[in-house]
Amino acid sequence: MAKKNMPKKIRQEELVEKLTSDPFLTDEELADFFCISVPTIRLDRLELGIPELRERVRNVANNNFAKVRTLGSKDIVGELVDIKLNESGISILETSKDMLFENTNVVRGQFIYALAESLAIAIIDAEAALVGVANIKYSTPVKSNSRLVAKAEVRRMMEKNFIVWVKIFNNNKMVFKSKFILVAISGENRQGSGVLNEEK
Repeated sequence: MAKKNMPKKIRQEELVEKLTSDPFLTDEELADFFCISVPTIRLDRLELGIPELRERVRNVANNNFAKVRTLGSKDIVGELVDIKLNESGISILETSKDMLFENTNVVRGQFIYALAESLAIAIIDAEAALVGVANIKYSTPVKSNSRLVAKAEVRRMMEKNFIVWVKIFNNNKMVFKSKFILVAISGENRQGSGVLNEEK
């Protein structure tokens, strides 16, 4: 059925299905999909009792944080929206004006790096994990009010060492990538551990 001029009842049913399959769609993306205005989408959400994007993300993140062993809730930068320990994870960060360099509209690199680092550590199934080596590359400047999506993948595990790749996207364009070598450490041995030599 064409999305334009769709009956309200059918549109709202499809809206529920759409957000069930992808809870991270913005009101703007939904409005484009249904060929209606953003205010109409917001009214539909209110009538259906569907919270705004930030609250949906926060709810998902709270459920996923229960799986994390390596970090406390305040240590994670962004909202953790998907996690499979020792496999992969996804987190989202909404950038804001307080993250910018004073004289530009560009987000400071430490916020982007921290998003990647905390996600990489969060997906490790251990009491704690530390970064031994980090190779990073910033591809494109990030502006305020951008929604960054970080995706991490464990590429290799050797004893207590993990090679984790993290890529960060803004509007489906990669703005940052990194390769971390992480060392998992136990509660009795948090002073240090051997680090796997980096792959060539």
